[in-house]
Amino acid sequence: MKKIFYILIAFVLTTFSIGSFANSEGEAMYSALGCASCHGANGRSNDESIPSLAGKDVEWIILQLEYFQSGERENSYMNAMAPMAAGFERSIAEYLSIQDPQR
Repeated sequence: MKKIFYILIAFVLTTFSIGSFANSEGEAMYSALGCASCHGANGRSNDESIPSLAGKDVEWIILQLEYFQSGERENSYMNAMAPMAAGFERSIAEYLSIQDPQR
């Protein structure tokens, strides 16, 4: 019984640590790439012409980044910026998805 308890505790702590790392990595990349300069702090845009990303679905955000990276979706600024997020799409998307979309 103790062994199962310790395995369960280890699993929970590992899962929490990995989730926290992904969120802090996503926040760091969002900041380092300058995403906040257009999409706003924590993904809440102040410009009606630029979408807010806070609270959006993870898979949707990843897909949009991939569309911009491939050129399937066109926006001169995003087509230049999105490739810099390569490899970090999921962590950025996970960070944005947990942000409160309300101001």
